[in-house]
Amino acid sequence: MLRSLTLLLCLGAAGLGAQAQVLRCTDAGTGRVTYTDGHCAHGSTAQEVQARRTPEEIQLENERAAQALAREQQRLQAEAAEAAANDARRAANKPKEDPSRSPECASSRRKLDAALGDSGAAPEEQGLRAAAAQKQVDLDCLGPEAYAELEKTRAPRPVALPPLVIRPPYQPVQIPAAPAPAPAPPEGKLTNCNVFRCYDKQGKRYPR
Repeated sequence: MLRSLTLLLCLGAAGLGAQAQVLRCTDAGTGRVTYTDGHCAHGSTAQEVQARRTPEEIQLENERAAQALAREQQRLQAEAAEAAANDARRAANKPKEDPSRSPECASSRRKLDAALGDSGAAPEEQGLRAAAAQKQVDLDCLGPEAYAELEKTRAPRPVALPPLVIRPPYQPVQIPAAPAPAPAPPEGKLTNCNVFRCYDKQGKRYPR
C-alpha cells in the first residue's frame, strides 16, 4: 500500500511540474473566474497563480516528496513495532488463570459426582464412567501442561492375560505287542517234568 502511495505521489508531482504556469482568468463582463494553464479568453484579465517551474525545481520537489514519504513510512513501521512489543509485554505480565476456578472444572466435578452417585448402574459400568470422569476433572482443573506431567508419573496398569497353558507335543501311545505263545511240547518226547517246566530228549524246556 505504501509503495502504491509513493508511486501516485511521484506521478502527481511530476504531472503538476510538467504543466505550465497556472493563470486565473476573470471575465470582465460577468466576473466569472476560471483557471487555465494556457491563455485566458479575450476580454478576461489574467493573474498568475503558479509560475512556471524549471526542471530542476520539479526534480527537487519530487525528491523532497519522496523523502517525506520515506520518513512517514519509517514512522509507521516504528509505531507498529512498538505496539507489537507492548502487546508482548502485556501478554507476558498478564497473570495466568487458575484452571481449578474455571467453569470447565466445575462442570467436570459435577459430572464426576453424578457418576459416583449413580447406584442404578452395574459396578463395572459405574467404575468405567467414574474413571473417565476423573480423567476429565484432572484435565480441566489442572490444565493441559500439569495434566501431561501427571500422566507421566502414573504407572501403567497391568493388563490381565489369560493363564498360559503349555501342552506337550502329541505322542502316540505305544501298545506293547502280545507275547508270542509258548510252543507246545511235542507229545511223547518229554523225558521229565518238575513243578515249572518239562524237558525233552534234546534238553529243550517247555513251560508247564
